[in-house]
Order: sequence, then structure tokens, then C-alpha cells
Amino acid sequence: MSFHNRSALVALLAAGLLPSVAAASSDDAWAAMRTDVSAKCLKAAAGSIEKPRAVVDPFGSESFGLALVSGKPKGAKGKITQICVYNKQTKTVELGGELTEQMLKTPAK
Repeated sequence: MSFHNRSALVALLAAGLLPSVAAASSDDAWAAMRTDVSAKCLKAAAGSIEKPRAVVDPFGSESFGLALVSGKPKGAKGKITQICVYNKQTKTVELGGELTEQMLKTPAK
């Protein structure tokens, strides 16, 4: 096999591997973002929810990571849920207000 043919074959094989490497990197990046969203949302909710549990939207929106954080409100009975918004650029979070189980079950008017 000539040097030119070998070079072409190596280039072709490398090009074929690039999409799988990019996909793995992208999957790793999404997983890292979800882990960060969960950790920061749980930390933010720890002041108002005992043993909070986060359910993270796998991809969020274009600009924001999103999660629902739920659990027993500190010093009260029942269960509350808060919407947690994670800014993908600044990597900071904000929590929405406390939504009770009744609020989540009542149909919108």
C-alpha cells in the first residue's frame, strides 16, 4: 500500500471516529450539567425543605437547566415542590415559590 493510500485510509478512519468521540463528550457534558443542576438546586432548597429531592429535566431549555425540588417543608407538615432554574452561563440557581400538593393537583382555571 502506498504512503498516499495509507494516509487516506488513516484520515478516513479518524473521520469515522470523530462523531462517536463528539457524542461521548456531549453525553458527558450533559451528565455534568445535570449533576451540577441537582447539587446546586438541592443546596438552595435545603433552607426550606427537609431532605430535598431533585428531579432534573435532562436537557433544560436553551439557556437554563430546570429541576423540580420536593420534600417536607421545614417546620411544617405536608409536601412542597419548588421550581429550580439554573443559568447555564453563570451556573447560578434561583428557586420559585413553594407549591403545595393541593396547588399541583388543582386544575388551572
